[in-house]
Amino acid sequence: MTTERRKLIIDTDTASDDAVALLMALRDPSVEVIAITVVAGNVPLPQAVQNALYTVEFAGSTVPVYAGCAAPLTQKLHTAEVVHGQDGMGDIGLPIGGRTPAPGHAVDVLAELIEAHEPGELTLVTLGPLTNIGILLSRHPEYATRLREVVIMGGTGDGVGNITAAAEFNIWVDPEAAAILYQAGTKLTQVGWDISRKYATFTKEQADQVRRVGRLGKFAMDIQARVNEFALTGTKLVGFDLPDPIAMAVALDPSVATDMPFLNVVIELHGEHTRGATVVDHSGYTGRERNTHVVLEASRDRFVEMLERLLAD
Repeated sequence: MTTERRKLIIDTDTASDDAVALLMALRDPSVEVIAITVVAGNVPLPQAVQNALYTVEFAGSTVPVYAGCAAPLTQKLHTAEVVHGQDGMGDIGLPIGGRTPAPGHAVDVLAELIEAHEPGELTLVTLGPLTNIGILLSRHPEYATRLREVVIMGGTGDGVGNITAAAEFNIWVDPEAAAILYQAGTKLTQVGWDISRKYATFTKEQADQVRRVGRLGKFAMDIQARVNEFALTGTKLVGFDLPDPIAMAVALDPSVATDMPFLNVVIELHGEHTRGATVVDHSGYTGRERNTHVVLEASRDRFVEMLERLLAD
């Protein structure tokens, strides 16, 4: 007997960690990636699109890539070249550019794909700001319950931010869009930056181990060059971390998450010091309806095993 593969759509602001997550999904035989939609975030939209196209081609895949929103719903776009490099891929001299995305706007394509599939058939994995998704659900709120699940790389479960003291980058870039999704009634799984910080950091020796699995492993580690520099001096980690890959690992195999309570999460939109924060009600004190499975602990061993297995060639 053969098990039918789950169908994934990936929404990404493609930079160095997003590219690794894309490779994982494209290489996993248990899922079928039917589309990649792109949003501005880590880098401006044109660069993010080119990075996605390059990664898909490098993986030997033909999954279509669609350009989406170039700016957040209400505020100026803030990008993260200081973290990922000017090209978003570590500035290691990759021949990125000149590729053409599939025709159509990402938001329209998302709507078409949801309409074309049965309720519960599609899983959406978001790796960047939620602008495309916020616009989609503003236009079509009924789609919230047609998706099987949305796995979000965003926010933090422990209140520690990576762009402000309280906020994680993906949510902070477009909190209004995030608020739309978190209030929509979709089945949500949040894999925050806290999970990456605790379970997905890589020293030089650990990165070299991944490099040894083959061509894809080497690529995946090499493009973290600028992130590694930033991690050592900025976030003060032992090495670069991989937020999007560990979120993708949870999407591909939920057992990677070892503690994932169902909690209420709201997006802070107005705080002077907390705008963009994911406010997690751990105690249930507020009495607000629970809306999100929040990953609080994960298995590093399972994550690294999956990473090496999917990147081996």
